[in-house]
Order: sequence, then C-alpha cells, then structure tokens
Amino acid sequence: MTAPTQWRKSSYSGGGDGNDCVEIADLGGHIAIRDSKSLSCISFSAPTPAFAAFIDVLKERRGRLT
Repeated sequence: MTAPTQWRKSSYSGGGDGNDCVEIADLGGHIAIRDSKSLSCISFSAPTPAFAAFIDVLKERRGRLT
C-alpha cells in the first residue's frame, strides 16, 4: 500500500485554523484516516466499502440525535 499524498479535511472541521478534525485520503481500494492535530502520528486505513458503511452508520445515528 502506498502512502497518501493528498489528504482532505472533514467538512465539519469548523472555523479558526481548522485543525480539530479528521482527514482522509483515497488509496485506491482503501481509505486512510488521520487526526489533523497529530500529523506525525501514523494513520490507519480501512477498505473503502467498510469505510463507506462506517460513514453510513454515523449519518444514521446523527439523524436520531437531531
């Protein structure tokens, strides 16, 4: 697996310097995830379908809280 070269910040990172968020990168079949406050720390990755299912669950649960 290759190292990510292009990271995207969450759209929920908020104002200010915007570093209190999660960043993701597409690795072609996997999604890499890292904490934007700890760029020197190791990121982890998940297969794209598993990451998509995880996001769907988060969206579903968020809908129940609002």
